[in-house]
Amino acid sequence: MDAELRTVTARLRREAEASPDQSEQYEKLVATGDLDELAGVLVSPGQPLWTRELAAVRLGVAGDRRAFESLVLLLNHRDPPRCAAAAYALARLRDPRTARAAAALATNELRVAYALHPVRLLTELRAPESAPALITTLQRRLVPHDPFGKIALACVEGLGALGDARARPVLTAARNHPRLAAAAAAALARLPD
Repeated sequence: MDAELRTVTARLRREAEASPDQSEQYEKLVATGDLDELAGVLVSPGQPLWTRELAAVRLGVAGDRRAFESLVLLLNHRDPPRCAAAAYALARLRDPRTARAAAALATNELRVAYALHPVRLLTELRAPESAPALITTLQRRLVPHDPFGKIALACVEGLGALGDARARPVLTAARNHPRLAAAAAAALARLPD
């Protein structure tokens, strides 16, 4: 188990321990190697959110595509640790639908407050949808007094990492924003001539 998965399971253990009757269920889900059992948790009615998250993350890390829908829902959750766990699992799931879903979430202006992890996931995936979605999201953040500076910075850094020349105009515009200037200059330096 790598460090990220240990962090997720430790957080979910704390959630399970908040209800005394759920500690045993947690131990069972952490210990099981039965992917069908984990998939069953995703469709069983009345399950606490932590059980669904644990099952979805474990399935995603195992490459089981039955976790896809649950992980996308968690990627768009209001709780950043859940989003981070979902992004981690989606990156390892290798489902071809992941980049489209992450791009849709990153560019949805109604949910822009939750776009940080979809933006980071798009950068990690390096999919054909990645650069266009990051360009669109960053363009929308380059307005005066935009409150989503972390998302704008993640887009700038992601575009630099992707090295897609189509990002040159939006990164050039980002240099004029004090909170993005240094990162935009660094990202521009990484683009091909």
